[in-house]
Amino acid sequence: MRKSIHDLLSLKGRTALVTGGAGYLGTEISYTLAELGANVIIASRDLGKCQGRCEEIARDFEGSVATLAIGLDLLDKQSIARCFEQVHQHFDHIDILINNAWSGNKNSWETINDRDWEYDIDMSLNSAFRFTKAAFPDLQKSKGVVLNVTSMYGHVAPDYRIYEGTNFSNSPSYGAAKAGVIQFTKYLASFLSPHGIRANALSPGAFPHPPTQQHETFMARLGSKNPLGRIGYPHELKGAVALLCSDAGSYITGQNLCVDGGWAVW
Repeated sequence: MRKSIHDLLSLKGRTALVTGGAGYLGTEISYTLAELGANVIIASRDLGKCQGRCEEIARDFEGSVATLAIGLDLLDKQSIARCFEQVHQHFDHIDILINNAWSGNKNSWETINDRDWEYDIDMSLNSAFRFTKAAFPDLQKSKGVVLNVTSMYGHVAPDYRIYEGTNFSNSPSYGAAKAGVIQFTKYLASFLSPHGIRANALSPGAFPHPPTQQHETFMARLGSKNPLGRIGYPHELKGAVALLCSDAGSYITGQNLCVDGGWAVW
């Protein structure tokens, strides 16, 4: 039976959980899922921010999709367990898991210490493992989708000349952790395929936060590094999220989709 692109992109009746889903990039990810008809669960350490974003989605979509805000500390195994207990009080299972949350300190090679390195690896890489492991029974039930939000710096090195003389240092732990997530995604695509689960990575770059965008010299350096000659904006992730989370991407797994203005082609 022929399916239209609208049918393939529809997420109506499905439930998605987005860690960090109320943040700068996470907000557009959450809205994309809601626009396609999915129920959206937003989880992070800032419960108030999650609740605010859920209220916005519920209002904007006039209650046509269900939302749920959950306080979550990805470094706490008990918090992860409680998260899924709360999920199952409202939904039978999740169909889509998006590991998007991140936090970390700005560090250079000279300033980073063991504690910062270990925190970044734990937050970016280990948490993706723990949370996906906890979500596995749900994803197995739904033959679901995993989308890991990584970074262009998981597959290319930062150019030190961009960061020279600025306050926007790039931590060595950040790229190392994101590279690990990309490989972890490929592992999931292979070993979870017998359960009908797809897994892909999404590597944005560069998507600096609004305060950073106020620094014109740094923005000029950053934007000049790719063929499009500019930075990216959160809404420019929406097409990739829609493709990888819906049946429009049903034959795509184990891939790292780069939304980077062509950064890595030079």
